[in-house]
Amino acid sequence: MNSSTTIAVIGAVAVVGIIGYQLGQRSHDGEPVVTEAAQTAAVAPTSTASPAPAAAAAPAATAPDPHAGLPMGADSIAGTQPPLGHRFAQFRVGESNVKALLADGPIVWVGTSGGVIRYDTATDEHRLYDVRAGLLSNGIFHLSRLGDRLAVGTYGGGLSLFDEANDDWTNYNIQHGLGDGFVYDLLQLPNGDIWIATWSGANLVKNGQLDDREQWSTFTVASTGGGLPNDWVYALAAGKNGEVWMATEGGLARYTNGVWDNWKHDDGLGAPYELVREQIEFQRDPAKESSHHARQKVEMGLEGVDVAYNPNYIVALHVDDDGIVWCGTWGGGLARFDGEKWQHFTVADGLPANHVFMLESAGGGALWVGTSNGMAFFDGKTFEVLTTSDGLYANNVFSLAEGEDGSLWVGSFGGVARLLGLREKFGQL
Repeated sequence: MNSSTTIAVIGAVAVVGIIGYQLGQRSHDGEPVVTEAAQTAAVAPTSTASPAPAAAAAPAATAPDPHAGLPMGADSIAGTQPPLGHRFAQFRVGESNVKALLADGPIVWVGTSGGVIRYDTATDEHRLYDVRAGLLSNGIFHLSRLGDRLAVGTYGGGLSLFDEANDDWTNYNIQHGLGDGFVYDLLQLPNGDIWIATWSGANLVKNGQLDDREQWSTFTVASTGGGLPNDWVYALAAGKNGEVWMATEGGLARYTNGVWDNWKHDDGLGAPYELVREQIEFQRDPAKESSHHARQKVEMGLEGVDVAYNPNYIVALHVDDDGIVWCGTWGGGLARFDGEKWQHFTVADGLPANHVFMLESAGGGALWVGTSNGMAFFDGKTFEVLTTSDGLYANNVFSLAEGEDGSLWVGSFGGVARLLGLREKFGQL
């Protein structure tokens, strides 16, 4: 059995090891707010009259690589009434990206680049799980429920399953059949099969038998004869007719009963460079920052591009109830695919930014779209944008979960915002 570190609440201060969680800051309506001050044993309460500044923003020219486990900057927090008239509270998690959120009854799990936080909304109790508790990596990219266990996809530490009743972690890595230690998504189908998205292909675990090595398969570009367009699989989604959709760094893939299909920019994925060139705010060439991006530019035929743009690179994926596939791209905006035709939505259409990091259902066929410059409610025709002025912790939006009370939990760099009252505003949730 693995132990974890418990946070004890003392008045307005909660302490966990050398990390302190401070309550009472950055709340519009008086709700408690959790903040993290790294490398301190305890933090004194801070007045709500003057919200503390957010972390320093990254240079404007830095491309927002959604896979990097490093901070990308945050914007200042407005302390005035949000224009949309809703309420909000904010929770700081320090110099960490919040890439995953899971609302599980009164419990909200927060996946950061510094571990997993369990927050009980009913009791205001907090608990941090990191490598000291049983994880093999503190970088968290995915959170979901797999039966009665919490499934955690990590950045380099494989897949970890947490049995909360027994306070025990079980870890799966390359030696168990996992394609790579970097796990970005997990999908369990109604027949029990489990798909796992990794940096080195997609895993299929038949009947969910994770402890049986014979049930594991790994699909790569080589093993599928190019059916999987790129080995970096970032997101998974179940289709309307039982197919599995996969977002990769090199295009969209579909797996149906052993048959592979894929679509790339040449097929219609992502807006054309000429259309979005002047809309992209990140002007530094990623190929000059890393060898990976340099190889990517050549592989994607983007030698003539010198900004953060790759329309084949799908960061966010969603399949709606009608079977429509939505793809959030890295600089190419939001793409809609009905199985035959592609449609693009960019800044020119009202999208906050063309780097799309998160897609989640908003009900009634609508979408929540998280970008590098705010979050939007999209009804299929128009975008209504929310930013830090509306209560977001920062304008780079990586994750979202809906609480049992209808509140929205939105993850960014440095913290989480809890937004209340949007159901009344949009009428779709």
